[in-house]
Amino acid sequence: MILPGELQSQKVRRLFWLLFSLTVLTIVGMQITGQTLITEAAPAGIVTFELVGTLSGSQSILDSWQGPAMTWAGINMGLDFLFLFLYASTIALACLILSDKMATNLGVLKILGKWLAVGILIAAGLDIIENISLILLLTGSESEFLPQLARWCAIPKFALVLLSLLYIIAGGLIDMMKKYDLAKGTH
Repeated sequence: MILPGELQSQKVRRLFWLLFSLTVLTIVGMQITGQTLITEAAPAGIVTFELVGTLSGSQSILDSWQGPAMTWAGINMGLDFLFLFLYASTIALACLILSDKMATNLGVLKILGKWLAVGILIAAGLDIIENISLILLLTGSESEFLPQLARWCAIPKFALVLLSLLYIIAGGLIDMMKKYDLAKGTH
């Protein structure tokens, strides 16, 4: 367990870089396994499947994945289960580390980082529901509800991930500027 006072420790930084490396490695694996999933019916591959929202759209995508592509879709979905734990842990930890580094006069940003760390865990929960919905469709379910459920889990998931990544970029820039000011002796 990481306590708030330990967020700037070497141990936490090593953990972050390990999680980051594993996340990137999983992204590479998903890109490789997802190549055969890019079809006319699914121009963005698995992401198209996540967002299509209708049974007829899902069926068109699945029809375009017949044969070996269906196996790759299953492998890609399996990697996505690993990925959701990795990205959620990595992004949440980055938000907490950066929030902890924020100056006291940036209190709103400190609080936002903590909320986004929780938000990314909610995104991972939505990703689990989305993945289960998609796996049920991959294995033959004809429920009209599943593509809609996947879509309505994917949209807020992507929004929370995007907001969290924007926070990390902004927080990283603020931290770099702070270090630059200290190095120049202007602070």
